[in-house]
Amino acid sequence: MQPNHYLPTRQKNKQLRDREHLSPQEVEKLITAAKSIGRHRLRDSTMILLSYRHGLRISELVTLKWSQIDLEQGYVHVLRRKNGIDATHPLFGPELRALRKIQKDYPSTDYVFISERKAPVTEHVFRKIIKRAGEIARLNIKVHPHMLRHATGFKLANEGKDTRSIQHYLGHKNIQHTVRYTDLAASRFKNFWPD
Repeated sequence: MQPNHYLPTRQKNKQLRDREHLSPQEVEKLITAAKSIGRHRLRDSTMILLSYRHGLRISELVTLKWSQIDLEQGYVHVLRRKNGIDATHPLFGPELRALRKIQKDYPSTDYVFISERKAPVTEHVFRKIIKRAGEIARLNIKVHPHMLRHATGFKLANEGKDTRSIQHYLGHKNIQHTVRYTDLAASRFKNFWPD
């Protein structure tokens, strides 16, 4: 089959940006930016926070239901996509406070993150939320939702968490998908020269 020279070719990620993850400081700027704009500040900033803290894929985030969350015990049951391994993660202060406020504002919905029409937020809408927050935060990098998942992996690796734990936290069936975070973590070389 001949290539169609009239169709535009997709640029490689390396041409768009020099890395595929955000630093913890950049994620914080993204959350702060989301809190400063639009009618859905709490929802939007909480989506970014949960996506980052739990390494959620966009499809896992927008389909998150209240039945997966226990605010009393403080945990979220993450249902992984792409044949991933489901896991139960603890929820901490900022997440719990934000989720309680969201539940109070929208008490009778199945999905955690909903639109004004009471339908789940779509992947397209979350991509727009991330793009807008990235522009307002002036991150100087073209931001997309999956960068939050990669940011989770790199943060955990840089903190010295073992590869197997990161694998289970991110729901990877194959540890080779996790190794990229530990291979590239700068902290791996931290104590090579203790002077």
